[in-house]
Amino acid sequence: MNDFSLYFKLGLDHVLDLGGYDHALFLIALAIAFQIKDWKRLLGLVTFFTLGHTLSLYLASKEILPLSSEVIEILIPATIFISAVYVLYLSWKKIATQGSSWILWVTTLLFGIIHGFGFGRYYNQINDEGGFGPLLSFALGIEVAQIIIVVVVLLIGTLLEVFLKTRKSILVILVSAFIALVSAYLTVERYLEYF
Repeated sequence: MNDFSLYFKLGLDHVLDLGGYDHALFLIALAIAFQIKDWKRLLGLVTFFTLGHTLSLYLASKEILPLSSEVIEILIPATIFISAVYVLYLSWKKIATQGSSWILWVTTLLFGIIHGFGFGRYYNQINDEGGFGPLLSFALGIEVAQIIIVVVVLLIGTLLEVFLKTRKSILVILVSAFIALVSAYLTVERYLEYF
């Protein structure tokens, strides 16, 4: 297996691993309010996450901005919580989530950065040469995995709307509320564990 394939697969596995469900929770919270016709905006948000994730992996690999792993572990579910609550708020107020809300873009970028720092230590162990090529391969794997999750969320949402006649607003509220509760629990649990 060449370096590109190795790091690309690591990126895929990093997102699609069932043990790393926090990543999937964030993507579900992000995608649930979107329609298939809005795929370009959603792809932009997903790519924004990947940029943040890649930036922080680079910073972590160069030890430019060392952050406490305990703080990062708390910030990961906290950012998911903020995203889910924000989508819930928009849905509750009947505001189109698909708009160009800067809060959603900033939260997505921040989650990417925070999550990248959370993975930085492990990434340094597997990429001991510190080259830029492996980082780009890994980022591409992350991007593809995220697109897979987002497509699945969009398809399931559409199927529920069409075949079960589920109203989109109800689906968004239920899913966002569930993700907010899970991420709030994880945030408190990790805070109590570390502090």
